[in-house]
Amino acid sequence: MTEPTRLLIAASGTGGHLFPALALAQQLSDYEITWLGVPDRLETTLVPRQYPLQTIPVEGFQGRPSLKTVKIGWNLLRSVFTVRKLIKSKQINAVATTGGYIAAPAIVAAKLCGIPVIFHESNFIPGKVTTWLGRWCDKVAIGFRGTAKYLPNCATVWISTPVREQFHQPQPLDLSIPAGRHLIVVAGGSQGAVTVNQKVRSCVPAWVNAGAFIVHLTGKNDPEAATFSHDHYLSLDFFDNMAALLQRADLAISRAGAGTLTELAVTQTPAILIPYPFAAENHQMYNAQVFVDAGAALMFTQKSLTAAQLEQGGLELLQSPEKLTTMAKAAGTLADLDSAEQLAAIVRASVEKSR
Repeated sequence: MTEPTRLLIAASGTGGHLFPALALAQQLSDYEITWLGVPDRLETTLVPRQYPLQTIPVEGFQGRPSLKTVKIGWNLLRSVFTVRKLIKSKQINAVATTGGYIAAPAIVAAKLCGIPVIFHESNFIPGKVTTWLGRWCDKVAIGFRGTAKYLPNCATVWISTPVREQFHQPQPLDLSIPAGRHLIVVAGGSQGAVTVNQKVRSCVPAWVNAGAFIVHLTGKNDPEAATFSHDHYLSLDFFDNMAALLQRADLAISRAGAGTLTELAVTQTPAILIPYPFAAENHQMYNAQVFVDAGAALMFTQKSLTAAQLEQGGLELLQSPEKLTTMAKAAGTLADLDSAEQLAAIVRASVEKSR
C-alpha cells in the first residue's frame, strides 16, 4: 500500500493567511495534512475541525529592540527545532506556507530536513519573511503580478490568491434583502474597523434614502455597534457566509487585505477601499492601488477620509449603475479562478521532484 503524502501547512493569525491555506488544503484531500499555528489565534477556532493542529509560541518583531525582542528571538530559534522535530516524527514530505512570522521557523526547519517548501505571498508588497527567506523556497506563488519585481532572487509564479470553494458557486443568502434593491456590504476585516464603523453609521441615512440596504459587519470590538438601528440597516459582528453576501452586494466598503480583495474580484464586487493604516509596510495601500488602477475600486485613506466624503462616494456609485457595472467587470480581471488548483499543482510537482 502506498504511503500518503504528508504536508505541513504553516498558516496563522488572520483570515488573509488562513483562508488561502484552507483553500489549498481542500485541493489536497488525498494528502495527510498537519497544520502549524500559534496559540490563541484564529486557527485554533477554524483548523481543528478539519486538520490536526500543532502550535508554537512565535510572534513578530515589533518596534525598537528591547528585552522582549530577545525573548521573541529565542522563541523563534526554539521553534525551528520544534518544527524540525515535528517534520521528522510525522515524516512530513513538504511544507506549504502563506507567510507571516510563523513561516520563518517552518521554512528553516524544512531546509534543515531537506524537504521542499512552497510559499504563497498574497500581498503586493512582500513581507519581511518572504523577502528574507523566499529564495530558500522551491517556488514562491504570488497574488499580484507586480510583486515579482520585489523578489528578484525567488522562483516566482503568479497564480492570484486562493479563495474558499464556496466563492466559486452561487450561495443562498439567508438575510431579508429585497430583490432589486441595492445592497452595500461594509466589512472591516477579521478584527473589524471601529474608525470606519463610526463614519459608516453617519452615512446610512443618506444611503437608505437613496434606496439601499446596508449590511454592516462591525467586528467584536466596537462599543458603539448597538447604538444605531434602521429597518434597512443590519449590524452584525460577524457573518459566516461572506461568499453569499458579496455575490449579492452591489458595493462593498472594505479594508484592503489581499484575501478580501481576491474575494471581491472573484465575486466581481465594486468597492470603496479604506486600507488599514497600520499594516506592515503599508501593504494594504499598495494592494488597494492595484484595484484602483484597474478601475475596480475607489480608495480613501483613513486619516483623510471624512464622513461626508464617504457618504458622497457611496451615493455617486449607487446613482451610477453603468459605473458599478464597469467596476465589476474590472474586478473580475484581477483574480484567477483556479488559483487554489494551481497552488496544489505546484505542491504536488515539488513533492514528486523531491522523491
